[in-house]
Amino acid sequence: MKSSDQYDVAILGSGMAGGMLGAVLARNGVKVLLLDAGTHPRFAVGESTIPYTSGMTRLIADRYQVPEMRALSSFKGIRENVSRNCGQKQNFGFVYHREGQPQNPHEINQLVVPSVLRTETHLFRQDIDAYLFHLAVKYGAHPRLNTRIADIDIDPTTGAVLRTDGGKEFRASYVVDGSGFRSPLAEKFSLRETPTRARTHSRCLFTHMVGVEAFDKAPAAARHDQPNPWHHGTLHHVFDGGWLWVIPFDNNPESLNPLCSVGLTLDPRRFPKDDRSPQQEFDDFLAQYPEIAHQFREARTVRPWVSTGRLQYSAKQVVGERFCLTSHAAGFIDALYSRGLTNTMELVNALGWRIIQAAKDGDWSMKRFGYLEDLQQGLFDFHDDVVFSSFVGFRDYELWNAVNRTWMLGTMLGNVMLEDAYYRFERTGNEGVFRELEEHGAPGSPLPVSPGFNRMGHFTRELCEAVEAGTEKSGDAARKILAYVRDADFVPPAFRLGERDTRCFAMSPTKMARNAKWCRTDAPPELGPRMINASKGLVRMRLRAGR
Repeated sequence: MKSSDQYDVAILGSGMAGGMLGAVLARNGVKVLLLDAGTHPRFAVGESTIPYTSGMTRLIADRYQVPEMRALSSFKGIRENVSRNCGQKQNFGFVYHREGQPQNPHEINQLVVPSVLRTETHLFRQDIDAYLFHLAVKYGAHPRLNTRIADIDIDPTTGAVLRTDGGKEFRASYVVDGSGFRSPLAEKFSLRETPTRARTHSRCLFTHMVGVEAFDKAPAAARHDQPNPWHHGTLHHVFDGGWLWVIPFDNNPESLNPLCSVGLTLDPRRFPKDDRSPQQEFDDFLAQYPEIAHQFREARTVRPWVSTGRLQYSAKQVVGERFCLTSHAAGFIDALYSRGLTNTMELVNALGWRIIQAAKDGDWSMKRFGYLEDLQQGLFDFHDDVVFSSFVGFRDYELWNAVNRTWMLGTMLGNVMLEDAYYRFERTGNEGVFRELEEHGAPGSPLPVSPGFNRMGHFTRELCEAVEAGTEKSGDAARKILAYVRDADFVPPAFRLGERDTRCFAMSPTKMARNAKWCRTDAPPELGPRMINASKGLVRMRLRAGR
């Protein structure tokens, strides 16, 4: 065997996870084989970022010294350095609908991305994925596109032999499988959890369209009081049994892309898949919700619909001898809340330094990679809890309005954890601040340091299970969730998220000042200093960006 045939790591899949991990490892001297059954550019969903996604991208770029990756951490960076085919995301918007009834203008929710963080993006994935793939190749990863792996043999002492369907063999000390549902490793070692433990039940049909009108122009939206235009962010139309996403790529004046991502997600127990075409099913849905249909009067698809079966799948094991399943190879819940990219970044960050060290010292033992098992499974369960609770909440606006607060808190407070760690790393250069985060309980939680926060997710899910079982009324569950949030020690009082009428949230200077005082005087010790550090770091970032 020639030494050129032996790699430190073989990565299956060159999408966002594979490309990013490949760039990180190759930049740091790891010999990487990057395999994919397809080519670039190609269509992909998972197009909406959240502040945690952008913050984690910046962290990975700096921690692993891949400066080109930093461009992906902000809308401005992407627009100027990567692609002008992406949209800008200034808010997460939710409009609640009842079939056959006018939309109630008071039944809306919105979380506005603070102006200091106005970095979020609607990613045109074919451009972003290709950028990361070519970045990995630039740093020395060996690409093998149009290469399908048919079989893998793993020896715990020597590593893996990968065989293509054409008979070609590759050898690697370690295998990272980021390929997706049809993971070669999941199939080889029977790792799928059957049935999945996921409580969420959903299926989806999605495509890209042109001619989708901004919902702000619809008659129903004229009565809305949300702080930011719907078209400036990711819009979710929610209803009993599902939700519809609208992700425009043309919502900024410099975009060159007229497309809009559209996806209808349904509970198959309520809306079983039948023999209708996806287009007919979408048209029939719009006929039931004419106020949503207003957006699509002139819309037409530019690519074939994709229509799935049940989306949820999981793995009973993701880390084994000489291998790790990441991201969508390990499991999937639902696109709701855009956590897929976030989970991908979490795994890249936690896996990167372990592989770099293993390539140096030759220790590929499961013990070194064991944390990845807890992290991946924790990310899956956290996302499942919040999405399951949301689908139950879709039955009744009052319950949905309450559940939505728990998601808001996870989104905002998780970003505090990340920005605090990044701020301390930026000042000291000490990677130990990231490893410290791994030592807290509740891996996969956006706020692992807060027992009260982590109880909130379980409390909400248990109430929603009781509503689904018919042993709890949805209105009573809603009041209990809001009371929990109102009394929680980890929720800044200035946010007023425990109040029923705080349907929309936008950070203001007044709220920031009150929150700063709370951090210094009344916040729990595990949270107050982190919030202060995160604020300092964000202010510094904003000042640098304005130079």
